Amino acid sequence: MTVAIVPLPRRVVARRRQAFTLLAFVQATLIFTITVVSVPLPAIGRELGLERAQLILVSAAYALSFSGLLLFGGRLADRYGGRRMLLIGLFVFAATSIAAGYALNYPMLVGARFGQGIGAAIIAPALTAVLRGVFADPVSYHHAMAKWGGISVLGATSGVVLAGIATTWVSWRWMFAAPALIATLGLLIAPRLVPDGGRAHRGQRPRLDLPAAVLVTGGITMLSYGLVITDEYAWSSPQVTGPLVSGVALMLAFVLVELRGHSPLLPLSFLGSSRRVIALLAIALAAAGSSIICLLLGLYLQQVRGWTTLHTSLCFVPYAVSLIVMGRIGRRPIERYGAPAVVATGLALSAAGFLHLSGLDPATTYLTGLLPGLVLVPAGVALAFAGATVLAMADVQPRQAGLAGGLMNTFMEIGPTLGVALLMAVAAARSTHVGGVDEAAATTSGYAWAFGAAGLAFALLAVVALATEQPEPVVEPARDETDPEYAWRARAAA
Repeated sequence: MTVAIVPLPRRVVARRRQAFTLLAFVQATLIFTITVVSVPLPAIGRELGLERAQLILVSAAYALSFSGLLLFGGRLADRYGGRRMLLIGLFVFAATSIAAGYALNYPMLVGARFGQGIGAAIIAPALTAVLRGVFADPVSYHHAMAKWGGISVLGATSGVVLAGIATTWVSWRWMFAAPALIATLGLLIAPRLVPDGGRAHRGQRPRLDLPAAVLVTGGITMLSYGLVITDEYAWSSPQVTGPLVSGVALMLAFVLVELRGHSPLLPLSFLGSSRRVIALLAIALAAAGSSIICLLLGLYLQQVRGWTTLHTSLCFVPYAVSLIVMGRIGRRPIERYGAPAVVATGLALSAAGFLHLSGLDPATTYLTGLLPGLVLVPAGVALAFAGATVLAMADVQPRQAGLAGGLMNTFMEIGPTLGVALLMAVAAARSTHVGGVDEAAATTSGYAWAFGAAGLAFALLAVVALATEQPEPVVEPARDETDPEYAWRARAAA
């Protein structure tokens, strides 16, 4: 018996392409919404009369609920089906985005941002589960996941670029129009393009494991909050140590519950693969690197060099172009050299970009001092994300696609929170140490050291990835050959 590869009908290919485009826009919008208020924060503070600590919570509220609920969102997608949870999440996301745009005061705005995060935590794992149904055959699924890796970073960068451009001419409130519009379009279009995979899970639906969900949600949220407010309070202050200690205690309780549970929210064996652990760490570090370069260069250009928000946003256009270009070609090196090698190469490229930026000073020129880093870092991040996404999903069964998606997005959210907190601490310590010179030089020196520390972290993980990963082929989950779309790809012939 031989296997003949039969091309998919054009209508199926077109439908897959349309579905992927829709889902990609939704995923990019989820990450775009994290950074959408970063540039207009001062304007929000002036209009609503907010203090610095309140502005920090306005910025962080979305990420706190998003990161804290992702694992539970993954369980919901695996239990009730990706499409159903996708539509529920889109409704919540659209409604709260509209509420954020019309917020009259601080509590309303923070509440709407929390609500956006809840919707996003339902959507993100559902997207991963839905992709498994859209791309039924392994080859197409791998191609899709290789592209999927860079979408989130592009969404974050788009938030920085578009926010700076838009807020030059319109109110910050219009920045919530894009999330509301994309979510509404998703609600209208998704039912026609996305297959209903709920029936495939009948009889195998996992329990919700509510005690573990409460513990992990509380633990991640407290840890994230404690790290976020280090921008306002010292690490040794009760405001920081209280949430951090509480978060650690809740996470330890979560591990104990999972070890004893019959249907754990996160089976610890799921993290038993070194390939998956390296992939998740790469995702977290790549997301952290993207956040820190946008944050620190944005501050440097506006505070030290006196650039406008519009000019600052435009300077990140090469960053976005590098992400797009490398994201489009990232699939080819994965097919030729394997995902582990691509992850290591991407991390090394980003390390080179950050180490170049570690030479930052108040007189650094854009073309020779900043542009190389703005090209190398995103190129490496795109490769690392593409390879890491393929590795993280390599041997995941369809019934656990939501869990895998929730776990990937959790690391994607925790990475920037932890990375920015630690690197900003490095920058502050360096600036304080050289405080004898003028303020601009001290601030820039702190930023340079933070970039250097990021470069060393990327280089170290690249070495670890090369040392621990073996060039073995990716293992594919078993597929149901009665699937009509899969049958088009492989037919048995006598």
